[in-house]
Amino acid sequence: MRLGLRVPQRLGVDLQHDVAEVARTAEAAGYASLWTYERLLFPESPLEPYAGSSAPWPEHSRQAADPLTVLTAAAVVTEKVRLGTSVLVAALHTPVQLAKTLATLDRISGGRVIAGMGTGWATDELQATGASRADRGRFLDETLDVFDAVWAADPVTFRGPRVVIDNASVLPKPVSKIPVLLAGGGNNLGRNTTPRAVQRIAKRADGWLPLLTAPGPAGAAELRAGWDRIRQLAAEYGRDASRMQMIVVGNVTFTDRPAGPGRAAFVGTLDQVIEDVATAADAGADELIVDLNLQDWFRSTSQMLETAVEIRERVVAS
Repeated sequence: MRLGLRVPQRLGVDLQHDVAEVARTAEAAGYASLWTYERLLFPESPLEPYAGSSAPWPEHSRQAADPLTVLTAAAVVTEKVRLGTSVLVAALHTPVQLAKTLATLDRISGGRVIAGMGTGWATDELQATGASRADRGRFLDETLDVFDAVWAADPVTFRGPRVVIDNASVLPKPVSKIPVLLAGGGNNLGRNTTPRAVQRIAKRADGWLPLLTAPGPAGAAELRAGWDRIRQLAAEYGRDASRMQMIVVGNVTFTDRPAGPGRAAFVGTLDQVIEDVATAADAGADELIVDLNLQDWFRSTSQMLETAVEIRERVVAS
């Protein structure tokens, strides 16, 4: 299982210097990929709690630098690491412009881009771009359709609910087809459960971007069952499921003492986090994104990087 690292974009980051430092150090340490996330704004009085939880919006999310600009900065100081988004919210973007930006970044990086996409959840962000929660799924579907059209050969002709392209060249093209991974769908997917998000992953995506929610064998079994269900559906749709990849997101929160038996995955001491990395591998993950951006006690990027390098070294050693 490969390891990826989330690049810092949050409040307090020195974007001029820290992005390049993290990108270079992560590549030298053996990380296989670098990842960014998307937060458009920080509402002072949010219309809903954070990310479907009961928690308030964390203060560090007051700044989340533009994900594709950050990845471009990382691209020019690296040679091998893949560059991914986990995730871009489709409804916050104009599809043709997003397709063109991703293709441009793919050219700059020499073909290293992974487009992780999602529907989003924050009403405050959606309404800022003229969308609503009801639009999320259909806007994502149209964005995927536009990717397929404009990343193919010119001239492009496309007609959708919002996008009309009439016999036009849309350049640059990516180096090759950019892998598109989708988030969502939930992890515990029974055989008789096929929500729209799961169908979309199985029918259209090159892979899945789930969270590992529980530690140990139970967490691995839950994640593996969801992945098996997605690949089974993909095969039923006539796709080669063996070509799909599961890249798990690990949102790390360190504690001073070992977290108790009811802890969530990637919450606890460094030893417990290393155990959760092994759990993701046991679940069949092709890659794990280590996200250290949640740590308010990381006072500097160098401190975050020291921990990231230690995690990588301990995983290799184990």
